[in-house]
Amino acid sequence: MEKTRNFFRDVEGREVDFIVTEKEKPIWAIECKYSDAEISSGLKYFKQRFPDCKAWQISMTGSKDYLSKESIHVCPAIGFLQTLV
Repeated sequence: MEKTRNFFRDVEGREVDFIVTEKEKPIWAIECKYSDAEISSGLKYFKQRFPDCKAWQISMTGSKDYLSKESIHVCPAIGFLQTLV
């Protein structure tokens, strides 16, 4: 099962920091922020286009932890990292 890691950026300037794919389909979209911030418009756009892709906005120093109406997980980076083990 080959997984590749990429980023997303379109001609409109929307971007997502990390896209993990499997069989050339996105399975995770991850946007990184230093602190708590509004959900990235690029991440919202990407989630709309790929609704089955898990989407996360993580922050290094933030404390917000919730699931948005767009099904985007927002949490501190440590919360995301704990899901990987």
